[in-house]
Amino acid sequence: MAVEAASGAHRPAGRPTQKVLSKERITAAALKLIEAGGYERLTMSALAKSLQVAPSALYNHVASKQDVLVLVQDDIITSIDVSAFGTEPWAAAIRRWAWSYRDVFTRHTPLIPVIAVLPVTGAGQTLRMYETLTAAFLDDGWPEPLVVPAIVALESFIFGSAFDVTAPADIFESGELAEANPKFTSAVRSQGLGAGGSAADAAFRLGLEGLIVGLQAQRDAWAAG
Repeated sequence: MAVEAASGAHRPAGRPTQKVLSKERITAAALKLIEAGGYERLTMSALAKSLQVAPSALYNHVASKQDVLVLVQDDIITSIDVSAFGTEPWAAAIRRWAWSYRDVFTRHTPLIPVIAVLPVTGAGQTLRMYETLTAAFLDDGWPEPLVVPAIVALESFIFGSAFDVTAPADIFESGELAEANPKFTSAVRSQGLGAGGSAADAAFRLGLEGLIVGLQAQRDAWAAG
């Protein structure tokens, strides 16, 4: 027994414990890379390095960088509030969804140029959101051919508005050319007055309400033939 104890004391320690690589870890690491350096920063080699694994290990979970971006898209989409669909009128539900969507992407503007044109194939959470939206549109009496164009119109506005939130406060300042452009200069300085919130919020509110009214008018016109 003493011999066994002595020999056991000299056994080499086991391999250091490593975190198991998963799609969740890959997604989190990819988000950090993109947010830090944009789309160009995300490469499979850089992702493997940040995860402290060999690049070949990534391919056990994702087939390509495109697959990584699908994971990233799905992770972001889960933060968007769709709880009002099915419980509130269409316009109210669209408002809550749109404001949430804009706020989520305001925190992830470097991803917009990538995600806005990324196919949704294989993105389960993203497709689930679109399924929820489509059901709400149809329940509100929307003709099926108008549903996807309406969603695209709303998303296009939301993505642009997310950039507006992060734009410099003086983006429209005319500076030394103020006197030559007095009407625009005055309009810039008065934007959002009385609307509450920031100028970006005022612009988003105005645009969203215009979209909602305009989309409903087109829905009704289609129904009227």
